[in-house]
Amino acid sequence: MKASQFFISTLKDAPADAEVVSHKLMTRAGMVKKLGAGIYSYMPMGLRVIHKVEKIVREEMNRSGAVELTMPVVQPAELWQETGRFDKMGPELLRIKDRHERDYVVQPTSEEVVTDIARQEFRSYKQLPKNFYQIQTKFRDERRPRFGLMRGREFIMKDAYSFDRDQTSAKQSYQVMAAAYRRIFDRFGLQYRAVAADSGAIGGDLSEEFQVIAATGEDAIVYCPDSEYAANMEKAQAAAPTAERAPAAEAMTRTPTPGKSTCADVAAFLSVPLQRTIKTLVLATDVMNEQGEVAKSKVWLLLLRGDHDMNEVKVGKLPGLADFRFATLAEIETHFGSKPGYLDRKSVV
Repeated sequence: MKASQFFISTLKDAPADAEVVSHKLMTRAGMVKKLGAGIYSYMPMGLRVIHKVEKIVREEMNRSGAVELTMPVVQPAELWQETGRFDKMGPELLRIKDRHERDYVVQPTSEEVVTDIARQEFRSYKQLPKNFYQIQTKFRDERRPRFGLMRGREFIMKDAYSFDRDQTSAKQSYQVMAAAYRRIFDRFGLQYRAVAADSGAIGGDLSEEFQVIAATGEDAIVYCPDSEYAANMEKAQAAAPTAERAPAAEAMTRTPTPGKSTCADVAAFLSVPLQRTIKTLVLATDVMNEQGEVAKSKVWLLLLRGDHDMNEVKVGKLPGLADFRFATLAEIETHFGSKPGYLDRKSVV
C-alpha cells in the first residue's frame, strides 16, 4: 500500500491524562485514540501491531493443541445467575437489558458460555481433554480506568478453557498452557516472571500470573533471585520466625493514650517502634435467609502488627470470612462498648 493511501495521525504532545510512557507514546504515534474513560479506538498503526501479536498467540496456542472459537460479547444473564457470578462479580460486570427487559451481561470473561457449550457437546470422557480458546473483546467496568490500555474498560483478550477427565489430566493441560505462555512471552522479548497468584472469582487452587517487570505496573511481587519462587503479594507466604521469642522485658500496664486513635499516633505518643503496636480491625459476616435478607450478623476481631496492612484476599481465605465486610460503627459500639480506635484490653475481652 502506498503511504498516501494509508492513514497515520500523530500528535506533537501527549494528552494531559497520559501518565505512563506507553500511553504517551501510543497516543503520540497515532496507535490509539481515546473515545471515553478506559475506551479506545485502535487506529491503523495500532491495529497492525495487534494483528502481529495475535498471530504469535494463535501460532503458539494452535501448537499446544488448543482449538479456536469465538463466543458472544453479549451473554444471557441466566448463565451467570446459574453460577452465582451475576451478583458476585460486583459492579465490574456490566449488566444490560434488551427491548424485552431480559437481562444480559457484556462479557468480562467466558467461563459460563464455554461450559454451556461443553455440557451440550461432550457425551463421553473419550472426547477429553479439549482446550478451547478465543481472542475476543472484553469489557470490565473499572472504577478508575487509567494508564491507557493497561487499565482500560474495553480490551482484547485471549482466554482459554480446558476440559479434562480428572484432576491429573487438568494439571497436565495446565502445564501445556504454561509452556505455551512462556513461548509467547519469549517471542515477544519480554522480561517476565511467572508468579503464584490468587484465583479470584474464577476459583481453583492453582493459578499463576505472568508479570512483566516494569516500573509503571500496579502490582507488587516478591521473588527470590536464587530460586524459582515468586508470588503476587496476595498469594505470598511469610516465613515463620525461626528464633525463639524473647521473654517479656516489661510488665503489662494500662497506659492512657487520650486522643490517639491510630497505631502511628500511639507509637509516637509512647516513643515506641510502630511494629511493637497491635492494630485492631473489626470485620463482620452476614447470614442470609431464604428471602435474601440478612438474618443475623457475626462480628470478628482481626489483630495485625501495627506496621502491617490487611491483605483482603488472604483474609477472605480464612475459615468463616469468605464474604466479610468491615463492621459498621453501630456494630462496633454494640459489641465492644467502645468507638473505633479505642478498643482497649477491657473492651475486647
